Amino acid sequence: MSAHEPGSPSGTNPAPRRVSVRFLFEHPAHFIALGAGSGLSPKAPGTVGTLWAWVAYLVLDMGLGPVGWGGLIGASLLIGWWACTVTAEHAGIADPGFIVWDEVVAFWLILWVIAPADGLMQLLAFALFRYFDAAKPGPVGWADRHFKGGGWRGGFGILVDDLVAAACTLLTLAVLESAQRWWAA
Repeated sequence: MSAHEPGSPSGTNPAPRRVSVRFLFEHPAHFIALGAGSGLSPKAPGTVGTLWAWVAYLVLDMGLGPVGWGGLIGASLLIGWWACTVTAEHAGIADPGFIVWDEVVAFWLILWVIAPADGLMQLLAFALFRYFDAAKPGPVGWADRHFKGGGWRGGFGILVDDLVAAACTLLTLAVLESAQRWWAA
């Protein structure tokens, strides 16, 4: 249920808002949830947000070790829950496509787990994650349908299907690596 549907937790029915650069800078939560503006892309904002996450990972990885990444991802999940909740409520849409923080933190998680991975492995991870996030097969679709809602659930529902997509990506990569080792033996 979106924040603008009858029976929403806020009890109001605001009209969905169109996002813009102005919306991006109206509130710190918007800037975070829109992935520093990558969610403003008119085409494939989830893919653009994931690409932004990849570039940010490469830059941040120069100064962060595994423990630093663990802390950043943990903090990003908590802050992202808040930012996605606030932004969805302000936009009047339960899970707007322009919110890309879910892609950002989920892809950071993937890159952190597979590190140190070469560029080809990172590209494969990117392609698999985009497939699972966009097509929403099996458990990803289930999570997408069952965790949506307003109020505090809003941000959690936005994040959880991408975290399941990340888990499916990591599982697929592990199976592919095991198969490769098996064939090489």
